[in-house]
Amino acid sequence: MMKNPLIYGGMKVAVLGLGISGMAAIRYLHAHGCRILISDSRPESQLKRDEKELIAKCEAEYEGGGHTLQFLTQAELIIKSPGIPGELEVLQKCREAGVHVAGELALAAPVIDFKVVAITGTNGKTTVTTLVGELLAASGRKVNVCGNIGRPLLDCIREEEEIDVAVVEVSSFQLEDAGNFRADVGIILNITPDHLDRHSSIEDYVQAKARIFSNQKSEDIAILCADDTICLELANQRTSPTTMLFGHNRENSAYICESDIYVRWQRKLEKYDFTGSPLNNHIGLLNSAAAILAAKHFDVEQHNIEVVLRSFQLLPHRMELVDVINGVRYCNDSKATNTGAVISALQQARGKVILIAGGRDKGDDYRLLKNSVQGKVKKLLLIGEAAEKIRTDLHDVVAMEDANSLEDAVNRASRIAGYGDTVLLSPACASFDMFESYGHRGEVFRQCVSRLRKDLSEIAANG
Repeated sequence: MMKNPLIYGGMKVAVLGLGISGMAAIRYLHAHGCRILISDSRPESQLKRDEKELIAKCEAEYEGGGHTLQFLTQAELIIKSPGIPGELEVLQKCREAGVHVAGELALAAPVIDFKVVAITGTNGKTTVTTLVGELLAASGRKVNVCGNIGRPLLDCIREEEEIDVAVVEVSSFQLEDAGNFRADVGIILNITPDHLDRHSSIEDYVQAKARIFSNQKSEDIAILCADDTICLELANQRTSPTTMLFGHNRENSAYICESDIYVRWQRKLEKYDFTGSPLNNHIGLLNSAAAILAAKHFDVEQHNIEVVLRSFQLLPHRMELVDVINGVRYCNDSKATNTGAVISALQQARGKVILIAGGRDKGDDYRLLKNSVQGKVKKLLLIGEAAEKIRTDLHDVVAMEDANSLEDAVNRASRIAGYGDTVLLSPACASFDMFESYGHRGEVFRQCVSRLRKDLSEIAANG
């Protein structure tokens, strides 16, 4: 395994947070012979079996129920999980005591010996990361799709897989502590308010996203959306000639015209026809334009790109059509955890919409939904902790009802919806007040719709 200049055998390293990235960091540090300290908010009795087994295997010291200065200052280096704020008081005191604090990307950076495509944005990251991975694989390259999408980058490095290109989904949380992490191709898809419960302001959130470009060299490229005001401003601030824009302006490197994407590449203009594709919608075309530009940087042939685009399937919980019952479409957009995603969903939804929204608030300003909701949403059904805040922000533009559960919301929506309408789960909030994850929330929605179909069928059969 390649030697990492940030660590050495016998070095005491603390891992803060025992989540997916934290466990990957522990495996990587253990492989390098580090002595590992683990600090997590949960008492050891609440850990899962695989977490306990990893602690035992690495002979790590464990601190549960919180993070203490006495425990953490034993270490020379702290690897902080993305979900833990860097402004945490105990971390500030650790830094003052001379302990270096870094994130998983910073730990990986010195030993990356392959090309990296890094993708961030408020919405669309996972779809574009998956699509870029498929486009590059179609050209015969050995591709690893990893990062915030599921598999940590450190696991890829530790297992010494043969990789030509890593396609890495990165969040604002990961970029905050990315150190010298460098993207050969860096992509920002869009920036709308999100995670403002964690970032102190939209400016801090933008700054975190922009770090994706901070270590790029002159031969690297930055890809940004010219339709997004904040992205365009970031592009205009750059002096590098390797900035590429996508959107609806014909001057962009990739531009959208109706159902087509045109890409300027090596003095040619390539046309990609999306007629009949599940990606043939406002957001799908923008995402595809960014992905095609990344693929062209690696000289993927147009034919290979077209083959992948024709066969690409949308990921679950993203404007997923669950069923059509009595002419009403039921769409699962559980991944929409911020207002920007809901605005996009409403643009794509057919007919009038009965919108199911709510959950755990992330500091978003729901007033941003006013223009999209007004006239489009027939009724807003509210669930979860954020219901009152959403009601306050949107009370003057849409009729609303409270629902006791997601199943109650689906049943109420079925009574309100008429032929040609859409019942849309697009929550604008995190799921953790009622569900394990957005995926769990989406699966419950599917089950509710399935039960609704069964109940309506039985009523019809009984006359």
